[in-house]
Amino acid sequence: MNKTVAEALDLVRGLKIELASVKEVDIVVCPPFTALSEVSKAILETKNIRLGAQNMSEHNMGAYTGEIAAGMLKEFSVRYVILGHSERRQYQKESDALIAKKAAAAHGASLKPIVCVGETLAEREANQMEQVLDTQVRGSLAGLTKEQMAETIVAYEPVWAIGTGKTATTQQAQDAHAFIRGVIAKMFDDNVAKKVRIQYGGSVKPSNARELMSQPDVDGALVGGASLEARSFADIIKNSI
Repeated sequence: MNKTVAEALDLVRGLKIELASVKEVDIVVCPPFTALSEVSKAILETKNIRLGAQNMSEHNMGAYTGEIAAGMLKEFSVRYVILGHSERRQYQKESDALIAKKAAAAHGASLKPIVCVGETLAEREANQMEQVLDTQVRGSLAGLTKEQMAETIVAYEPVWAIGTGKTATTQQAQDAHAFIRGVIAKMFDDNVAKKVRIQYGGSVKPSNARELMSQPDVDGALVGGASLEARSFADIIKNSI
């Protein structure tokens, strides 16, 4: 919940300048709903920046006051949607079952879901990381076909390393990503698991981006606070190449 429309436009204009020559990675910006229309226009002619939304409803239309449907997002040329972010799991009490319904609805509208999973500090300290990730991955991706799963992005958010002063090591990130890919392989098959992009979302910064992205199972980053300033976001992207 950052950036007015004007501030969001300033950010993407800065990104367009900073990233004009970058073609090696897929770049997605996910502004608040209120800025989607103007940001969409601002990046219309941009070949290397795509538009995403921060959430959507599992319903296509109807009496769901305050919700946003996939079809509404498509009107603004949205291609990606973040689902089950740790903040929504925490503050809006979103369940794995709900996130699975949203993922199915996203695919039904030809949107690419970015499905978030990750353990809290209490769960990590209780050695429950694998148990939590197994439950969340299986629950949040339940019902998808192999074809849909191959077009789904998974984002690992170590909730315990976001804004807590604690930092996940590169090896911890790699271990979690490898475990998630293993669960996907069991749910679908090895071929699907290899195709799925698994992003890291634990306080990614320009200084740690290159080391994180060099890991075999880390395919990208779901950038938080560092994406709110054009230069730092651009530096993360450049350091990922």
